[in-house]
Amino acid sequence: MVFHVVVNHEDQYSIWPAGREIPPGWTVEGTRGSKAECISRIEEIWTDMRPRSLRPPTG
Repeated sequence: MVFHVVVNHEDQYSIWPAGREIPPGWTVEGTRGSKAECISRIEEIWTDMRPRSLRPPTG
């Protein structure tokens, strides 16, 4: 089965089966592959598990 990495407005990540409609509030991040490949990608990019609204401001 092929999956997409998806992300919501709070920068929270998940995987979603390719070919299924992406749920409202989520967008495709760009990574597509096996479940293991997608989870590996999420582990690379999602280093702060807090929702964006709870993180300290940057800059």
